[in-house]
Amino acid sequence: MSEHDERPGQRDDEKPEPANRLRKELPEEAPAPPPAAASPEQEPEPGPTGRQRLMKGLWPPRFTRAQLIVAVLLFGLGFGLAVQVASNSDSDSALRGARQEDLVRILDELDDRTQRLEDEKQGLEKQRDELENSSDQAEEARKQTVEKERQLGILAGTVAAQGPGITMTIQDTKGTVEADMLLDAVQELRAAGAEAIQVNGVRVVANTYLSDAGNGVSVDGNKIKAPYRFKVIGKPQDLEPALNIPGGVVQTLEKEQATVAVERSNKIVVDALRAAKRPDYARSSSR
Repeated sequence: MSEHDERPGQRDDEKPEPANRLRKELPEEAPAPPPAAASPEQEPEPGPTGRQRLMKGLWPPRFTRAQLIVAVLLFGLGFGLAVQVASNSDSDSALRGARQEDLVRILDELDDRTQRLEDEKQGLEKQRDELENSSDQAEEARKQTVEKERQLGILAGTVAAQGPGITMTIQDTKGTVEADMLLDAVQELRAAGAEAIQVNGVRVVANTYLSDAGNGVSVDGNKIKAPYRFKVIGKPQDLEPALNIPGGVVQTLEKEQATVAVERSNKIVVDALRAAKRPDYARSSSR
């Protein structure tokens, strides 16, 4: 029997149950505020999904000029390798299926072709050597021709010359120096090894002639007057002694009361030129 059965007649409001008493002692829970409605302006827009971002990055494709060039080159390289591999495969297949007699014939043909190429190579190398030798010979001949022309030009007086030599100055205050005295000086200098001579701006060559001309001397028709200055190219150690030998040019001129001064120099410039004259009858006999 329960406790209510043992106490009959007891009212419910006299002794309330413990659960109801505890609920009355605790404060009532405050109701939760209703969620505020979000305004349309504050609602975030839904972002793209991962798949959409991937598709957007891949399409449309973006290529730079360098990437296109590299792609074309790689394509060409791959195509060439494929063709080469296919060609080698076809050749290998053909050789594997060939008979022994065919293989021997192919080897003989390769040997013959190799020999022909080797002979052609040797022939070309021989032609190259001949051309090089002929070129060298032609260059050497050209150099010799230029040098010979220069030497002949110096002797003929058509080109200027420079080198060691002497300068001889003859002072003739009395007017006693004659053309034959100057001619003796020229002959003495040539005998001593003079290679180029110039007198008062007139070039002296093999066919030069001197003659008296009033109070001066005529050299190849060009009148010159004292002082007579000789510029001579040659070995100074031979030229000066040849003029000063006893009874030579210097003593002869001094007897005529002329004054002679000879100076050595490491550089004498003979720049008087003569026009090249073409002979009327003589021709070269060389072919």
